[in-house]
Amino acid sequence: MNILSIIFIVAGLFFLIVAAIGVIRLPDVFSRSHAVSLTDSLGAFLMLVGIALHEGLGKNMLKILVVLALLYILNPGITHATIRAALRSGLKPWKKETP
Repeated sequence: MNILSIIFIVAGLFFLIVAAIGVIRLPDVFSRSHAVSLTDSLGAFLMLVGIALHEGLGKNMLKILVVLALLYILNPGITHATIRAALRSGLKPWKKETP
C-alpha cells in the first residue's frame, strides 16, 4: 500500500509542477488559468488519493476525501470567476503579433 501511495503522490507532484511551469511560461491570464485548472485538479486528486491511501481507513481518510470533493466542486467555479473578472476588467486575450 505504501508503494501505491508513493506512486500516486509522485504522479500528483508531476502534474502540479507542470501547472507551475504553465503559470510561468504562458503569456496571459486566460491561457494560464486553462493550464492550471486542468493540471491542478488532476495533480491534487492524485496527491490526495495517495495521502488517503497512506493514512488508511479512518477519520483522516474521510477528511481527505471531503477536501477532495470540495476541490472538485470549487475549482471550476474559481477558474470561471477569475476569467470572468479578467474579461469584465477589459483584459484582452493575448495574440501573437505578426510582422
